[in-house]
Amino acid sequence: MLEPRFKLLYDGDCPFCRREVEWLKRRDRANRLDLENIAALGFDPRRYGLTWPEVTGSLHGILPDGRVVRRLEAVRHAYEAVGLGWLIAPARLPVIRHVLDGMYRAFAKNRVRLGNLVGRGCEHRTCEKSFTPR
Repeated sequence: MLEPRFKLLYDGDCPFCRREVEWLKRRDRANRLDLENIAALGFDPRRYGLTWPEVTGSLHGILPDGRVVRRLEAVRHAYEAVGLGWLIAPARLPVIRHVLDGMYRAFAKNRVRLGNLVGRGCEHRTCEKSFTPR
């Protein structure tokens, strides 16, 4: 029987996000991780009960039962899906989770700008515009 899959909603216009997704794909030997680019034409966050400001504001994941997880919790599930849950296991501890979630919020708000600063700019230059539904 196939194990349930976890779906990660990621920003394909974010240079860091693209790099992380590629890294996760290479490690997904059991094929347990689905990836959906929120910057792709036709993506509609309402399919998951979300809004554009929500999906562009932070990382989201969809559990096999349809529940939505956010920020570091989505990262944790993605790592677990590819067999690397041990790398992020300390993030389950309340104090560490709180600190890392705060750091994630700051990163998420500035992810494209930070990518441009370190020479990992937007692939299709679409992220220079304000994010609007496609």
